[in-house]
Amino acid sequence: MVYLNCAATARDRPACVREAVVHALDEFGSCGRGTHASELDAARSIGAARCSLAELLGCEQTERVVFAANATEALNMAILGTVPPRGRVVATDWDHNSVLRPLYRLRDEQGVRVDFAAAAPKTGVLDLEGLLGSIGRGCDLVVVSHASNLTGNVLSDEGIARIAQKAHAAGALLLVDAAQTAGERPIDMSSLGVDLLAFTGHKALMGPQGTGGLAVAPGVEVRAVIRGGTGVRSFDEGQPEAYPEHLEAGTLNGHGIAGLGAAVLWLSKIGLIRVHEHAMKLTRRFVAGARELGATLYGDFPADLSQDFDHAPVVALNLAGWSSSSLADALARRYDIAVRAGAHCAPRMHRALGTEKTGAVRFSFGWFTTEEDVDCALSALGELAKEAR
Repeated sequence: MVYLNCAATARDRPACVREAVVHALDEFGSCGRGTHASELDAARSIGAARCSLAELLGCEQTERVVFAANATEALNMAILGTVPPRGRVVATDWDHNSVLRPLYRLRDEQGVRVDFAAAAPKTGVLDLEGLLGSIGRGCDLVVVSHASNLTGNVLSDEGIARIAQKAHAAGALLLVDAAQTAGERPIDMSSLGVDLLAFTGHKALMGPQGTGGLAVAPGVEVRAVIRGGTGVRSFDEGQPEAYPEHLEAGTLNGHGIAGLGAAVLWLSKIGLIRVHEHAMKLTRRFVAGARELGATLYGDFPADLSQDFDHAPVVALNLAGWSSSSLADALARRYDIAVRAGAHCAPRMHRALGTEKTGAVRFSFGWFTTEEDVDCALSALGELAKEAR
């Protein structure tokens, strides 16, 4: 099998992740729900993972790394917990349905105004100046995707810092969706001025599914959307004000978080610069080969791929003579290659690219993807392209 669907989830993981999960399943009790060694071990494991993630993401206060089931839950927590009724949000065409649907709910149920910065046709390049121009007084939240899950286009550190500066000047918060970038590249939310950063554990971080979270900057307050038991201050009628309990109601996924913590430590030893360089090498190789085949590529790629540019390891394309679904099926059934076709939960980006009716086929790479995997996919695409002529 050739697995090129890492933007959906990691399939290959370091052995330490499985070992940590199995150990937790065998040995751990419930974090914060007792003083037996099994409960204390669970608490230490979760605390260690929290510390590792705070360091990895540049979150100043460890306790403000709040665990969730995935980036979707974290984004809902951030959006629903910060935007007031009849407030205003600025978002972009890059955004995933994990951002869009909570925003549409606020628009329809609470009269919140939502404005979108546009993405360019074909390339999907974000109109950064338009985004900056739309941030002003009365804006409560700005939401941006660090990288598009469809095109792989990346919002630069400089761009994020400019957005943060403009948002803060207007009295707004900045929320960054790092589902496609956490674990794929260095991120320092503190130096960039990011107020809220949502991440998932099961993609580039290579942790188990069912893990993710929200990193919250000091001084930023998020209303608790989910309320319940925390193991502390049980006689209080309201949710505890202290983090992380303020946003962590109910029993955490201690088994999954143990695996995520192991993955983060493993990545820290590898080094995220090295991880990103590997991702860029594979992206360049695939884009060059797909161009030679005459595939229609969607994304911001330079004519000369040897020049310096930044991109997430995600490439979307269509091939003449094939629908996106048929192409993905052929790759899966005939070549045992896993990719993803369709709309990718990114409706606004597809409309911007002009692929609303056709969809696209997305190839995405991870740390365990090899050059041989990329070449295998290109060879298969070449054979399928010939069939369609």
